[in-house]
Amino acid sequence: MESPEHLTATIRAAGIRDRRVLEAFRAIPRKRFVPAEWAARAYEDVPLPIPHGQVTTQPSLIARMVEALALRGEERLLEVGTGYGFQTALLATLAGEVWSIERFSDVAQTARENLNRYGIENAKVVTGDGSRGLPEHSPYDAIIVAAAFPEVPRPLAEQVAPGGRLVHPVGPGGQDEVTLFVEDGGHLVPSEILTGAYFVRLVAEHGFAAS
Repeated sequence: MESPEHLTATIRAAGIRDRRVLEAFRAIPRKRFVPAEWAARAYEDVPLPIPHGQVTTQPSLIARMVEALALRGEERLLEVGTGYGFQTALLATLAGEVWSIERFSDVAQTARENLNRYGIENAKVVTGDGSRGLPEHSPYDAIIVAAAFPEVPRPLAEQVAPGGRLVHPVGPGGQDEVTLFVEDGGHLVPSEILTGAYFVRLVAEHGFAAS
């Protein structure tokens, strides 16, 4: 039977080497963070549907993005795009404090329930426009964005702490380059293209207009 251990082996085979990231995947059961009708596929390395035409991020892609943040355990982190909270739970095991923004209120509420059910206390989910960030809790040592736009929204760039890291899918949505940026002397500098990917669009004030 597939399990967190099976998923951990899959992401290790995909090239993930950060021991803490691998341990987080082993500890957090994805099955508890997907819609019940998709629970049987929770440990496959595939995105799964959630409401409003959204999907969860493929686990190996989550792992690659999170590994690039180089978390050590004390960071304050901002996540844009909570979904059902699986990535949020992983981040909460790897960082000190997680703030997560979800566009859809019903999805945000499900994520809160999932996190509470699993006993995650250092992650807070708010409903709002992810492109604005949460300036009242900034700066952030790390920011991770789970939706695509051709550039990093200015408010997010301004909320990265000195020396901090930001991972963002750069592109039109559907054909994107997941890019690591590093804050250097007041500027957010692209550091590495982590992988190509297919993300939903960042629909927001500082993103794409709603259709």
